[in-house]
Amino acid sequence: MAEERTYLELSEDEGVAHKFYEVVVNGTELKIRYGRIGNAGQTQEKTLATPEKAKAEAEKKIKAKLRKGYEHAVQGVRKKRAITRREITSTRSSAKRAPVLWKFASGASAFGIFIDESRCWVGNQKGQIFTLTPDGNVIQEFKLPDGVKCIVADDDWLYAGCDDGKVYDLSGKIPRVAYSIAEDVDIFWLDINDGILGVSDRQGVVTTINHEEESQWHQRSSGDHGWMVRCDEIGVYHGHVGGVTMYDWEDGQVIWNQRTQGAVLFGWQEESTVYAGTSQGQVYCFTKQGQQEQVLKCDNQVYSCAAAADGKYVFAGDSSSSIYCFDADGKRLWKLGTGCGSAFSMQFIQDRLYIVTTDGSLACIDASEAAIQAAQAGTVPDVVNVKAPKLDAIAASSTLETTTQAGQGIILVCVKDGSKLRVRVESAGYHTDWNVQFPKEMREAGARYVVEDLRESARGGFYRAYGEIKKLV
Repeated sequence: MAEERTYLELSEDEGVAHKFYEVVVNGTELKIRYGRIGNAGQTQEKTLATPEKAKAEAEKKIKAKLRKGYEHAVQGVRKKRAITRREITSTRSSAKRAPVLWKFASGASAFGIFIDESRCWVGNQKGQIFTLTPDGNVIQEFKLPDGVKCIVADDDWLYAGCDDGKVYDLSGKIPRVAYSIAEDVDIFWLDINDGILGVSDRQGVVTTINHEEESQWHQRSSGDHGWMVRCDEIGVYHGHVGGVTMYDWEDGQVIWNQRTQGAVLFGWQEESTVYAGTSQGQVYCFTKQGQQEQVLKCDNQVYSCAAAADGKYVFAGDSSSSIYCFDADGKRLWKLGTGCGSAFSMQFIQDRLYIVTTDGSLACIDASEAAIQAAQAGTVPDVVNVKAPKLDAIAASSTLETTTQAGQGIILVCVKDGSKLRVRVESAGYHTDWNVQFPKEMREAGARYVVEDLRESARGGFYRAYGEIKKLV
């Protein structure tokens, strides 16, 4: 019996989708391959009782995709979205060594980092994300389809932006696709606030995408290579070759623009201040009203920066594997060497500075006053080299566990709204006309789902699903 192959693509000219879906029937064997256009994708295989049942199952899946907007296509005509990884050099620091408590080798160059009081996350260019305790114990591993650009938090949600153009929600047991970026966007950095995604790219364009993965607006800044984008409830702060520009959340209008000496290579924000590290070895401190405050001077290009929550300290990492600390008045307090490469990203919490570096290390530095004074005098602790135990990496998936009972969960239903599939709340006590932020890959007209929790967005007008998702059957 001859093999039957059907290849479909969904690629919106003004939308965010850029993916394929291939169905192959060979006798009783059914093979599904799907993913980002230009990538190998993921494969699922299934054996049916008869060739007729295999063909019927294939036709069912094809029709479902066609209803969602997929079209028959020729593989290879549409091209993979461009990917830019930061190519930077790192030299050895001449400063005394920082008091590194422990370091973990992730296995590849790492950009993504997020730290809270109970967990540390690091993501590398192999698509691996490791979860560690603050003491350096590895407790979990996720495996995403492509390299991790960054890890960002949005209230109780945690997201990883990847080179495949997708943003994955890490808040549940299994990574789920939360956003897919347009195929012509060469992503440099991402940030999220209240479910609204901000994207900066190679061309110096900022794009915002709402909870339904629909583009709200996009604006081109006065410089390209936007390695910085930070979002809050007021606006989007974009750092690029020409400086830092703030845009209004609602309509993308420029609120202020400040030039910098050198290209912006990284950005950080606190409640009232934006920090931008540049290729000329400076960290610019701007109020969120656009006023320039201190300009902190390092000795080489600044690859990363961070600050204490109250702005008491500002930290920076340069291209010579050094890290710096400045006080609120801009005075340099210290400079020390990392011993493990230059810091691509960093975060400070509870007297500890966490960095991810050019050699793929996640390092925990004791930034307390006593430890720094000892390091400046040449006394540092022995570094604990953390080894990852044998873990079963949890891969991203669009497959849902099924259940026959909602229990304490909240019931959602997928409905047809014109040409779109929307998810709304069926359980009592909620606005039934509000949409729910819900993974597009899991939407099926008429399907009902159970979610662990549902929370109203701070902006109002839509809900956000949190935790595990099951299909109600």
